[in-house]
Amino acid sequence: MKRNAKRAAAGAVGAGLLTMLSSPAAFALIRDDGDDPGPGLSVFETLSLFVAAPIAIFALITAAVILTDRRR
Repeated sequence: MKRNAKRAAAGAVGAGLLTMLSSPAAFALIRDDGDDPGPGLSVFETLSLFVAAPIAIFALITAAVILTDRRR
């Protein structure tokens, strides 16, 4: 049992390290020729895009599944 837990932990740590090391965000500080970043997002735009929109999509999918799965 402990051996499987150690394997799972090693796999999770390895996947996390691989993700962090290959992250392109580390190169965001270096500007390349042709970069043309747009204007930044406001707090409201950020929250609506990354919080409200996923919640709304999740709610729509959930409602669609519940409505189509009703037993009559």
